[in-house]
Amino acid sequence: MGGLIPLRDASREPDRFPVVTTSIIVVNLVVFIAELMGGEEFVKRWAMVPADIVAGHHWITILTAMFMHAGWMHIIGNMIFLWAFGPEVEDAMGGLRYLPFYLLSGLAAALAQIAATPHSTVPNLGASGAIAGVMGAFLVTYPTDQIRTLVVLGIFVNVTFIPAALWIGVWFLIQLFSQVGAVADVQGGGVAYVAHVGGFLFGALTARPFERLLRSDARGT
Repeated sequence: MGGLIPLRDASREPDRFPVVTTSIIVVNLVVFIAELMGGEEFVKRWAMVPADIVAGHHWITILTAMFMHAGWMHIIGNMIFLWAFGPEVEDAMGGLRYLPFYLLSGLAAALAQIAATPHSTVPNLGASGAIAGVMGAFLVTYPTDQIRTLVVLGIFVNVTFIPAALWIGVWFLIQLFSQVGAVADVQGGGVAYVAHVGGFLFGALTARPFERLLRSDARGT
């Protein structure tokens, strides 16, 4: 959202420490360090290329690519978003269900990108699609929560509070309308907006079922 950086949910605190969210961030950092050490060969081996997946090759990269990033700003931005929205979603689902939810969101994002650009040979990498799923779940579960947000406009810096429905809703609309240009320029690299939309929709549609599983366990049914 341009100069808006989400910091945290100001309306609630998780009941438990977000072990899974923290672990995902650590894994992303470890993989990024390995990526820096491995260079271009590492990226070629483990990033997802839609044309390869369609041809039946390197399916493991659907998983590995969601823990890779294109640079420091890419990983820092993604981890800030994950830390802003992930702990509360993990709390609502429970860690054992939040982890597969996160991975399935990343899978849905990858499949959306492959479906939109099946012949692309541009490597795809990043946690954005999975994090979009987390944001979709947050929107469904906590739409009225206030998101503590850092506003940066040139030299103007301030902290304000924005309702989650507005914050995430505007973010999603940006992804939705931006994907038109992204699909038209499939060989140009850039942001995989289609993946963001796919991950977000998966998260929004499946959040309640994942949360109901936790509530059923709590009742002993």
